[in-house]
Amino acid sequence: MPAILIIDDSSTNRRIYSRLSRQLESNVNVRSFENPRKALDWLAENTADLIITDYKMPTMSGAELTTAVRATSGNRDVPIIVITAYNDQQYRVTSLESGATDFLLSPVDHVEFLARARNLLRLRSQQILLARRADLLELSLSAKELQLRESREALAQVIDTVPAMINATDRDGNCVFVNAHQAAFVGKAPSDVVGQPIEALLGEERAHISRRLDQLVMKTGRAIPTREEEALAPNGEPRIYLTSKAPLRDASGEIVNILTTSIDITERRHAERRLEHIANHDSLTGLPNRMLLRDHLRRELARGRRGDQNFALHFIDLDRFKAINDAHGHHQGDELLQRVAQALTELVGPSHTVARLGGDEFAILQPDIDGPDDAARLAQSILDLLSNGDDTPDALKIGASIGVTLAPRDGTDPDELLKNSDQAMYLAKSIGGGTWRFFAADMRPRASQTAQLESDLRGALSRQEFLLHYQPQIDLRSNRVVGAEALLRWQHPQHGLLAPDAFLGLAEETGLIVPINEWVLNEACRQGAAWRAEGLGDLRIAVNLSPIQFRREGVETLVREALRTSGMRPTSLELELTEGILLGYDKQIVTQMQSLRALGVTLSVDDFGTGYSSLSYIRSFPLHRLKIDRSFVQDLGSDPSALAIVRTIIDLGHILHLQVLAEGVEEESQLALLRSEGCDEVQGYYFSQPIPSEAFAVWLTQHGLGEAGGAPATEKEHAGRR
Repeated sequence: MPAILIIDDSSTNRRIYSRLSRQLESNVNVRSFENPRKALDWLAENTADLIITDYKMPTMSGAELTTAVRATSGNRDVPIIVITAYNDQQYRVTSLESGATDFLLSPVDHVEFLARARNLLRLRSQQILLARRADLLELSLSAKELQLRESREALAQVIDTVPAMINATDRDGNCVFVNAHQAAFVGKAPSDVVGQPIEALLGEERAHISRRLDQLVMKTGRAIPTREEEALAPNGEPRIYLTSKAPLRDASGEIVNILTTSIDITERRHAERRLEHIANHDSLTGLPNRMLLRDHLRRELARGRRGDQNFALHFIDLDRFKAINDAHGHHQGDELLQRVAQALTELVGPSHTVARLGGDEFAILQPDIDGPDDAARLAQSILDLLSNGDDTPDALKIGASIGVTLAPRDGTDPDELLKNSDQAMYLAKSIGGGTWRFFAADMRPRASQTAQLESDLRGALSRQEFLLHYQPQIDLRSNRVVGAEALLRWQHPQHGLLAPDAFLGLAEETGLIVPINEWVLNEACRQGAAWRAEGLGDLRIAVNLSPIQFRREGVETLVREALRTSGMRPTSLELELTEGILLGYDKQIVTQMQSLRALGVTLSVDDFGTGYSSLSYIRSFPLHRLKIDRSFVQDLGSDPSALAIVRTIIDLGHILHLQVLAEGVEEESQLALLRSEGCDEVQGYYFSQPIPSEAFAVWLTQHGLGEAGGAPATEKEHAGRR
């Protein structure tokens, strides 16, 4: 049972690190201490497999604690992670010089914490295994030579089975032992390498570094903590290794050999980086998303506190994008967004951060400005770029409204700056668009058009202007319709049928989303029960819940009452949650989700991979299903990276025993690829657009009770996409 020791004077941090540590292995033993000296007292009689310590503590720093731990005989080699909020090289150097194995910035990223801790635990396990086997090398030489030789041969055979590259060198740097795994890596037999200089095994460059580290081990008599190194494999492919070195002593205690162990973690690192990129970047444009922009804003604000740097944040909303999207379809709309992203990136260069916030909204972080004039010049350049009126094929001709806020003058918090620039953008849009405005403390937060829409929205429920459309969900194994997603529409008296994008953002800002969500839930349950009574089957009805709605207490009561009133079976209701709801592992949300699951209601994550995707929250919540966002499905047949992302999500869902549903299936080729990759369910225009309940019942009678099939949606249907 691995033992993890946590030392931090903050009870909140101890709880967080303890909870994360228990996710590493099912039988992990976690001990936490507020006082470093009490931790040292515990270590005097016990050993740990991993130590996680804060750097700045009242009685003893993390560096001092590390030095003290290294001085204890039983814990000289235990991996130690030092965590600090100070992003200063001196703290890292001090920690590493004292013997720390790794270093993390606070607040820690949960995915990075789990990945690093898991690697160090595995390495610790290998160290213990190798130490035990190395002890066998130092057994009494009084045994007969034949027995000793047989023992060594048996030990070598055991070590050959370890999935790591292991070698031992003498004081002159010559190989005295090489396991089969490492010898095979360079295309040789172990006997061909033994007796040869280490260069024959590692090459000149790595061998030079290895010899220097061997000398350090012999000089200090202590093992070197695990380090990550990059090297080229014999075929020229770059690889990443976790490498450690430890002394081997003879019967008199003198160091005679250096044992080196390297574990190849290349694929694991690539997977971690791929998931990190998905979590921090927009899937359509590849730009940083809102979360990564917030991180860059924090860094710039921190720089400003250390010096006199000012920066500007430009909030960009495309003026005519919705009309273009509606007229030409999502495909051309997506192409336009990609062209805008590329044009903005080329305009400002690598020193600026260009982000896509969602929909047709972009942002640019302009660092190191001398004053408002610098920000004004860039804002005008952006307008000129996006309003390019020439007749070249690449002309954008889209126009934009831009809100500009200055830091630290207008705010010292990332969310405050985003809100300020958003308000300034609304002012620019309210006066006709195609212009930019600075944020001012007394500006009106919304334009007159928005105010009118808000007034209409407040009366929409009482006037019964809302309705639900339903889109079928098909099981790819049975080819049968197993459910339907309920999608909200607004039959506006003047503007006609409106999709959610036109009003849900405003509904969330004004709080109207709460009664609207309640209506959607009750209506969907009523319709699902009615279809079942009509003999159309026990369909699963999926309903989206707003983060605002779900964070309010009483969601369980609301759901229970909707089920009771409608007569719908709890197992037929699925609640779709956004990744933003789950971010942060809120105890109240966990409790509500567990209560809903106890009712029999299923839970899914909508548009997975477009926001805050994290292994930590997927594992921590009682989920049933991941829904792959349509943006990943669109380019399945033409973009290998899109297929790689979809494959990763499907594999991840199945590893965690979750169902995976892909949205936005429009072509037979997409369906075939998803089926071959093992996706469980699909929905999209290939089968049906979202349609009213009466039309859905007719469609279900024709298609849903037998094999799912049908032709792709018509051009008319494509024009009305969600």
